[in-house]
Amino acid sequence: MPPASTTIRIRVRMSSRAIDEPHRASSQLELLFDLTFVVAVAAATAQFAHGIADGHGLAALVPFLQVFFSIWWAWMNFTWFASSYDTDDVAYRVLTMVQMAGVLVLAAGVPAAAGHSDYGIVTLGYLIMRIGLVAQWLRAGLEDPARRRTALRYAVGIIIVTMGWLLRFLFAETGALPSSAGLLSFVCLVVLELAVPRWAERARATNWHPHHIAERYGLFTIILLGESVLAASRGVEGALEADQTSVPLVVIAGSGLVLLCALWWLYFLVQAGEGLSDRRDRSYLWGYGHYGVFAALAALGAALEVAVEQSGHDVAASPLALGYAVALPVGLYLALLWAIHALVVTEPVIHSAAVLGCVTVILLLPLAAPRIGVAAVVAAITAGCVLLVAVTITSAAARSLTT
Repeated sequence: MPPASTTIRIRVRMSSRAIDEPHRASSQLELLFDLTFVVAVAAATAQFAHGIADGHGLAALVPFLQVFFSIWWAWMNFTWFASSYDTDDVAYRVLTMVQMAGVLVLAAGVPAAAGHSDYGIVTLGYLIMRIGLVAQWLRAGLEDPARRRTALRYAVGIIIVTMGWLLRFLFAETGALPSSAGLLSFVCLVVLELAVPRWAERARATNWHPHHIAERYGLFTIILLGESVLAASRGVEGALEADQTSVPLVVIAGSGLVLLCALWWLYFLVQAGEGLSDRRDRSYLWGYGHYGVFAALAALGAALEVAVEQSGHDVAASPLALGYAVALPVGLYLALLWAIHALVVTEPVIHSAAVLGCVTVILLLPLAAPRIGVAAVVAAITAGCVLLVAVTITSAAARSLTT
């Protein structure tokens, strides 16, 4: 065999990669980058699980969604930039690692943010990530004259919104920002964050690769499903250590695994790469819509952890609350998944009537939790999702036979 060779890319001129580049796949650096988000999502999920177990699920929901937005948006920004400008040279790797460091700092601040509304460390981590990202866009602006205006718009927009986050934090710390205005100011800044890409791309669209983007989103979905498995396993581990195994424990653990497999199956029924290639104008709705899909999966992991935990010992949350802690994320996931699939396919793979019926039943099931128990509700929700998978596969097979 010929000797192994290595390629060290010291410096590569940053220019837009081709949108039809063959065999485009996630790089090793992107996979390493994703590992830092495993830590961040696990921290957010664990804190949300504590809130649910203590009977404060609704109160913990807003901090969870806020922290999860910062995690998701940091991942989004890097993913779409890398799809257009990944040079994999030394400077690119170093600036990516700066963003990874920011993610880890943010993850370290999640307990304080969720438990005490102290967003100091989270804000610091977010600032570090933005420094790395702005440097990447400035480099793209210098080295890619054709899209210089777009790159500089990105850099300027990110800097302005980041300053907004810093001012919000400083005003909140000094008392200049009333607590009643905290959520409103957060929503306003989120809207500005979401508006930056649309504004920047009006100058000239970047060359993101549709199949690469679809793969990256699929990988993040798998990460979140893995986090749900980890969260549920933490509950099982706690029950086993306390020697409190029971039939409900086995039912919830087994049903949770089957439920996650069903949700995985439904997500990957559609290969979004071709649809994004043909409908690039729908990429914003498709990409932004995944926030709800991803947040639902993360919240489901927290709910399954508490559901397993309550099968071994008492928790403050009522059976009704625990039932809805599982049902609401599943229902939201199914509804949003149907919507984002519909954006990139001519004919939705999952029939709308089937989704509507399944979501309706799932949202009604927790009402029976005080009588039949949380384990039975989780098992019934799982059965509904498995039935949806079976109906979808059967109808798809029937359509293929008729055509």
